[in-house]
Amino acid sequence: MIAGCPRTRACGEHVVNDTGENESSAPAQAPRGFIGRHRAALIWLVALAIVAVIVVRIVQHRPQPPPAASGRGRGGQNGPVAVAVAQVVPGDIQIRIPALGTVTTLANVTVRTQISGTLQKILFTEGQLVHEGAVIAQIDPRPYEAALQTAQGNLRRDQAQLADAKLDLKRYEGLVKEDSIAQQQLDTQRALVDQYIGTIESDEGQVKTAQVNLLYTHIVSPVTGRVGIRQVDQGNYVTPGDANGIVVVNQLQPISVLFSIPEDNVLELMKKVRQGAPIAVQAYDRGNAMKLADGQLSTVDNEIDITTGTVKLRAQFDNADGSLFPNQFVNIQLLQDLLRNQLVIPNSAVRRGAPNGVVSTFVYLVNADHTVSVRPVTLGVVDGERVAVASGLAAGDAVVTQGGDRLRDGAAVQLPAAAPTSPAGTPAAGAHAPGTRPPGAHRRAHPTTPQ
Repeated sequence: MIAGCPRTRACGEHVVNDTGENESSAPAQAPRGFIGRHRAALIWLVALAIVAVIVVRIVQHRPQPPPAASGRGRGGQNGPVAVAVAQVVPGDIQIRIPALGTVTTLANVTVRTQISGTLQKILFTEGQLVHEGAVIAQIDPRPYEAALQTAQGNLRRDQAQLADAKLDLKRYEGLVKEDSIAQQQLDTQRALVDQYIGTIESDEGQVKTAQVNLLYTHIVSPVTGRVGIRQVDQGNYVTPGDANGIVVVNQLQPISVLFSIPEDNVLELMKKVRQGAPIAVQAYDRGNAMKLADGQLSTVDNEIDITTGTVKLRAQFDNADGSLFPNQFVNIQLLQDLLRNQLVIPNSAVRRGAPNGVVSTFVYLVNADHTVSVRPVTLGVVDGERVAVASGLAAGDAVVTQGGDRLRDGAAVQLPAAAPTSPAGTPAAGAHAPGTRPPGAHRRAHPTTPQ
């Protein structure tokens, strides 16, 4: 019952009286069921179910890929992987000491005049190669020609006086015997003769000095080499005190390179030096990519620089083609030792990674059935683009040098068509040409990690 309405009771939106009849206080509404209340959600579920069925039918009727080729390997490729290979061959490995060097001339001469005078002629072209003794400049010779003539005249005059004094001396000697003159007069004449002899010797020295000065008017090159930029022009008055001189001549053939190596290498190097065997030295350009010249070690310094812990060395090069230039920076490779009968492979064949779960240095070994196997190897000394193998391979084995980033253990490979095979069925070494990078210092290999 509702307060204030004793004959009715509340029942939702309907009012029921005591007689059981419904009395509604609002317009009548139709009852709502479960479907009516969740109609939108059901529509979405049905739509999603239809889309799922369509997707499943499309996937079931999708064309299947063709079966894998018969050469499919365990690495997951659909076919053989094209690779380049190289054969393990015995060879010699050179142990080299790298160094940085500076090209220096064996003779660097600043040509100066030895007399004063006007520079009358320049007889060289800048940058010209001149030979030892060749005239490269001339000073006005006329003052020195006159000086020579004066000295020669004085010499002749004094020679005549000496001849006259000697005749008088001879006469005096006869007169003394006859007691016609005093002995003192004879002694005075002898002293006069000796005086004239000294004067003539002085005159002869003056003549030679004038001749030398006249010779110095022709300035010659003291060495065979290349002249640089001239320091004075024709017509200037030059003296021996000029600081810059006339021109600088550098000897280029042969030429030397100064470089330093760590003191740790000195002991082994000196053993080679004491044996008297020539020690080869190679010079490379700044980028260490092109060899410039071959030479030999000529000098080892007599002490170690305590500030750097290095010892200075000099190597000499013939430099017949002029590839080395004074003060040029070069990379030096000093041959310290030669390891013979080593198993050698290209550096490009070596890889580092964990193909079997263990980090190691390995190569892809080509099998007779044109598949590859992961073969761990122990590396030795690196010599340029080649590396010695201490263990893990045998002579005649073939290893992958290019294309290894797409390989896995057991993968099938396609060998180069022109690659010859050894009697065992493996590719020969000619199937891959090593690079041309210059030899470096002996070091352990650092191959790339496979993808």
